[in-house]
Amino acid sequence: MIKTIIQHAKKHPGLIPQFFFASLGMMGATLYLIRLAKGPHVTLRDKKNNPEPWNHLDPTYQYKLVAINTDYKHLKKEGPDF
Repeated sequence: MIKTIIQHAKKHPGLIPQFFFASLGMMGATLYLIRLAKGPHVTLRDKKNNPEPWNHLDPTYQYKLVAINTDYKHLKKEGPDF
């Protein structure tokens, strides 16, 4: 594939900056995703030594939240009855 890109770039030298910046963008996106995946977050892998890992975090820690289902129209009540 790289050989094809090099041959194409020799025929059309004006595309060399485009190949460079596209590669740079893909590399930056990959590094960003790797940094996101390695970030500090709560995991439940060690259930014997640390069954509740969220209790060991600082109160000012900003959690990463994921909303799986944001369609709450199927709920009949807006909140709990106290």
